[in-house]
Amino acid sequence: MNVDFPFHFDARGRSAETGDSDHIRDLIEQVLFTAAGERVNRPDFGCGLQRLVFAPNSDELAAATQFLVQGSLQQWLGDLIEVNEVVVESDDATLFVRLTYTERRTQERRTEQFARGGAL
Repeated sequence: MNVDFPFHFDARGRSAETGDSDHIRDLIEQVLFTAAGERVNRPDFGCGLQRLVFAPNSDELAAATQFLVQGSLQQWLGDLIEVNEVVVESDDATLFVRLTYTERRTQERRTEQFARGGAL
């Protein structure tokens, strides 16, 4: 088992745990929304999508963001997942990322959506 993200305690008062598939989803969320420089011992870790929440919408920004997401996921989680598709959309002050990936260990294809608002 793996420690669940975000960290919290379960009903027994112990660190909450999660299964492998949910842990991979948690890792993806951490890569997407961690800004470079935010982690002390890994200053280049993350994708930094949070800073794009208020950026003006454009086709160029969407393409650059998709490239950034795919590259970051391949760099940090390439041994766990294969990225199949990335769709990034911005609606008002919320950024949506729809990701289709294949878990390398199980070969299971999954689609997950992540959202982050500017007020967070």
